[in-house]
Amino acid sequence: MTVATVGELVRLWAAGHIDKGREVTRSGPYRLVRHPLYAGSAIMGIGFMIAARSLWSAIVVGVYLVVALVSAARAEEATLDARFAGEYSAYREGRAAPSDRPFSLARVKANREYRAVIGLILGCGLLYLRSQM
Repeated sequence: MTVATVGELVRLWAAGHIDKGREVTRSGPYRLVRHPLYAGSAIMGIGFMIAARSLWSAIVVGVYLVVALVSAARAEEATLDARFAGEYSAYREGRAAPSDRPFSLARVKANREYRAVIGLILGCGLLYLRSQM
């Protein structure tokens, strides 16, 4: 579950920087990757795949992650291209200057990242219960 926790930490870091729909975020993990929330979700999924110790579970989760996250990223990029013409393209192409905005717990809360934390806790609990059977 260490891997899944690392994924959630990436998500928390990203959620503390993004102001969804209002700007092209270029601070925190957005300086490194375009979709750190999705990257964190992928890391979480890989953590659960490892912890489940089931080939079929890994296949199902892996296919879901690839399909869901790739399609979400494409849709999000198309929306951002339309809403922030030029600015998002510059960011995507590495031409936009990074931002130094600090991490904010208020943004984490506003972005409702607590839902992913609850999901991580529930997933860990379910895997623990399964290991006790």
